[in-house]
Amino acid sequence: MFNDKQIKTLENELDSSRIKTREKGNIQLSYLEGFDIIETANSIFGFGNWSYTVSKLEQVSQETNVNQTYIVCYKAVLRVLVYNNTHTINVNREDVGFGTGIAKTLADSHENGAKEAITDALKRALRSFGNQFGNSLYDKSRNHNNQNQTNQQNKQVASNQQKPPSNNPIQRNTNQGFNQYEYQSLYNLGLNIIEQNGFLIVVGDDIFAKKDSIKACGFRWDGNSKQWYKSLEQGAA
Repeated sequence: MFNDKQIKTLENELDSSRIKTREKGNIQLSYLEGFDIIETANSIFGFGNWSYTVSKLEQVSQETNVNQTYIVCYKAVLRVLVYNNTHTINVNREDVGFGTGIAKTLADSHENGAKEAITDALKRALRSFGNQFGNSLYDKSRNHNNQNQTNQQNKQVASNQQKPPSNNPIQRNTNQGFNQYEYQSLYNLGLNIIEQNGFLIVVGDDIFAKKDSIKACGFRWDGNSKQWYKSLEQGAA
């Protein structure tokens, strides 16, 4: 089915620089981003040698939170088809994924939830092909921590964490006093929420590119500190 080069690549250990992390509750989760998974499939299988089909996409639930924001959950069933270079042999994998869309408008929440569910299903289906698609992340005995990436993220967080009205030192409260479920969509995007001086602050990579999801959760942009924030009282409401 696969040639020697493909097999060797699939058997290689996962490059730790590709791994992203986010916190969910008190647990740190490791994952690969959706675009990274697609680029890896294109690189290993070839642009015309693989495809995927969504066989089922259905809404699971819908509710409105305290910020009058819509929360819509979706489930997707997706099948991946991979061909050999001559298209004479193929193998398929199928799996299910879930996604949560949170937005001020119902249309946006549906869109975000559906897209997230499809991406989740794609990642789950492709992980059956091994380490390069994140299967090894499920093996807790392996150490995939990228110390350099972790240090860079810590430095970025430390340099950006300033209370919006002033430049007071950080006073992070490790006993989180807000409802983390409300920000599940942000965690799913690889972002994190921290408490600082009576405010909730959004931290993570490519924050401005994810502004629509952040705004939908009630955060405001502070131009001086270059941060998305909201008062802790709002987050605990």
